[in-house]
Amino acid sequence: MPEPKYEIIKNLGCLSESSGWKKEINIISWNDKPPKVDIRSWDAEHKRMSKGITLNKEEVKKLREFLASLDIEKLEI
Repeated sequence: MPEPKYEIIKNLGCLSESSGWKKEINIISWNDKPPKVDIRSWDAEHKRMSKGITLNKEEVKKLREFLASLDIEKLEI
């Protein structure tokens, strides 16, 4: 299976770092398709990646609304 083609358009931030890998939120174009918000871990050179999640604009809006409604202090995590 060929490696996916990707272009990181913009880094929005880093959520955490462990053993040289950073869990990042980026805007990425995968395989020359329209960019999406992407959350996954990357190595320092952005050559290797973990599994992640991509979200279109509507999904980002819904996620923002959902997270805003949570009482994070009451989560059992």
